[in-house]
Amino acid sequence: MKKHQIILACTVLFAVLFYNQSPGVNLSIFGVLLTLLVSYFFQEKFVDRSHLVLVVTSILSCFAFAWYGDAASFFALAMSILFLQLKTQDGELKIIQIFPIVFLNAFTSVGRIFIFSQWLPERKIHNDFAKKLVAFVVIPVIFLGLFFIVYSFGSNHFSSLFTDYTLDINIFQLILITILGFYISFSFWNYWIPDACYEFNPKLDNEFSNISEIKNQSTFSFLDLDFERKSGAITLFLLNIMLLVFIGTYNYEQFFEIVEKTNLSADTHERVNAVIFSILMAVGVILFYFKGGFNFDEKATSLKRFAKIWIALNIILIISAMVKNTEYVSFFGLTYKRLGVYAFLILAIIGLVYSFLKITRQKTNAYLVNQMVWYFYGTVLVCSYVNWEV
Repeated sequence: MKKHQIILACTVLFAVLFYNQSPGVNLSIFGVLLTLLVSYFFQEKFVDRSHLVLVVTSILSCFAFAWYGDAASFFALAMSILFLQLKTQDGELKIIQIFPIVFLNAFTSVGRIFIFSQWLPERKIHNDFAKKLVAFVVIPVIFLGLFFIVYSFGSNHFSSLFTDYTLDINIFQLILITILGFYISFSFWNYWIPDACYEFNPKLDNEFSNISEIKNQSTFSFLDLDFERKSGAITLFLLNIMLLVFIGTYNYEQFFEIVEKTNLSADTHERVNAVIFSILMAVGVILFYFKGGFNFDEKATSLKRFAKIWIALNIILIISAMVKNTEYVSFFGLTYKRLGVYAFLILAIIGLVYSFLKITRQKTNAYLVNQMVWYFYGTVLVCSYVNWEV
């Protein structure tokens, strides 16, 4: 089945499913159909287990959205199908590139629809095409129209065969649904990947490819490598001291000071927000110092040691925040926002663990990003399969 045929077929399916219908189950059916079409037409590209896993998660996410119809199951459905499509069509691209690709195609598809050479097959128009059109279409239609007018004047019953009924169709809604379905189908099956994505893709590899070049590279042009190494060690040492003090005061305020229930909510939000910003900055510090040469610098033992201590202390801080959030839940109950705090803190611990592995295994910064995309996706899946409102 050719690309334009798949696009038109999906457009018809979309119109049938969504005309005068609400989303929910119909969106799930459309998602299942997209998953099956990708699996059937591109089965030769299913070369590893991740493809089959994405097929299963896509189907399960569709069922979850049909059952719950909430935001988590919708995002799980969308991410699963988009990940499957990119992994199948352009498996060499890192999965994180799906986000800019989707954003770009949301706008560019409007214009690319009119570039017919990109998605419609070329057809040669023969010299006698106009003759066939006139002979087989135009002339018969003209004579049918003329005789219909004549016969209508001569017989009311004949006229009523074509005039005494109305179609119960909302033409405006049908046109809008069809246009939307065509736009979605076109964007899904004929998405555009800029050349910059392919050029940038090697920079998202987990391994360094030019170790000999980056070993002696310094971050700042005005500092040589030795000064920068010592600067990093001093910085991380001082940050560890500050973090130790913060953990002490943070836990003292949480577990030893008496807090009224009326102030518990505000205090919890402030402390959790502080932890969130602290973790983001902590990961940023690790990525800054270990983006290149220090991964392979044999003299950077102190820097690496202080970085690992920094990671461990941040994990302790996260655990303290989780305990505080648990206390908050025990007083006020479980809500989506408090579940979100748990999810973020767990992801933060995973991110710090991978930061540790990045240092010990001498991986690129992209290694951390590539791993966390999949864990984020897994978190969305878990959230979509559970009815948290019960």
